[in-house]
Amino acid sequence: MESAIPDHLRSARTRHRRVPDDYAPPYPSFVARHKPAVVRVVMAYFGVQTRGEPSEAAEQALAWIVAAFGQNGGPTHWDRARYIDEAGFTNVVTVAYWDDRARFDRWFPAAREGWTGERRNGAGTFIEVLHPSVEGYETLFSSLERPEGVAVLADGMSGEIQEHAYWGGMRDRIPKSQTSEMAPSGNITAVRDGARIRVIPSDNVCLIRSGQDWGDTEASERKMYLEDVEPVLREGMDFLRDDGRSIGCYANRYMTVVAPDGTRTEKSYGMSWWKSLAALERWAESHPTHVRIFGAAMKYLSTLGPAAKLRLYHEVTVARADEAFFEYLDCHPRTGMLNAVPADNT
Repeated sequence: MESAIPDHLRSARTRHRRVPDDYAPPYPSFVARHKPAVVRVVMAYFGVQTRGEPSEAAEQALAWIVAAFGQNGGPTHWDRARYIDEAGFTNVVTVAYWDDRARFDRWFPAAREGWTGERRNGAGTFIEVLHPSVEGYETLFSSLERPEGVAVLADGMSGEIQEHAYWGGMRDRIPKSQTSEMAPSGNITAVRDGARIRVIPSDNVCLIRSGQDWGDTEASERKMYLEDVEPVLREGMDFLRDDGRSIGCYANRYMTVVAPDGTRTEKSYGMSWWKSLAALERWAESHPTHVRIFGAAMKYLSTLGPAAKLRLYHEVTVARADEAFFEYLDCHPRTGMLNAVPADNT
């Protein structure tokens, strides 16, 4: 049994884990392992927003960002997803990952100008970037196969890890939690730059990307997931989308992963911005919407046991204000971190 925190990131704890040293989780889970030389990663979300189906301008933007990814300094991995937001707009989001901050910094200025520096007829665009140190985020996977998100950049996966299947495991997997509460501090502000709006977050804003892949499931398991689990998950995702701000969730997107040509896959993920890791934890531990998600998932997994072919994963990041970049052009005011800005600062 391994610790989720790799040896080179372990330090003398001043804050204790929520389980004893002899805790044994009830089922296996794994985390991504980067090479020790990797000290920082980049997670960059490039979104395009339209009323109704993506317009010609939106399609041109999507082709443009893919071409930009192919230029010198582009990401090691990217994927794409779409969803309809609380205002009825279709959002197509292309998320890209780097494990070399310097390479991203050389690539990004031209990409930024090409994405949010030029207005597109009938389409809004946005950029949401975190570049945390490896001490500031964690991953979790139900399977060793098919890494997703930032884990695609990793050197490999761990063996079975100890810090999971209990409330607080998410925090305990983040190396920074050994010595830091990771509490939020400071105010959220907006700065206008012509038509663009930059959002300056508070310290220790939290991002979660939590995904499901049912592509390998067979008839009975697929039916169980799509009829018993997914509707409960969607209910929780819709609550966070529409009313999450009341509990510290600034924005939530429940997205369907699509192929580069726009074809829908049998994968989805929720990604959301939170005031803090603590706010995310409170929702996960006690809010009725997540209690129902957890109950449906546990019933599903306990029924199928090791035969379950549904693949689950997540990545959770806590970042300082200077490790984040948010910019919006011609987007509605509830888009992403725009929804976090106080009304008197918009």
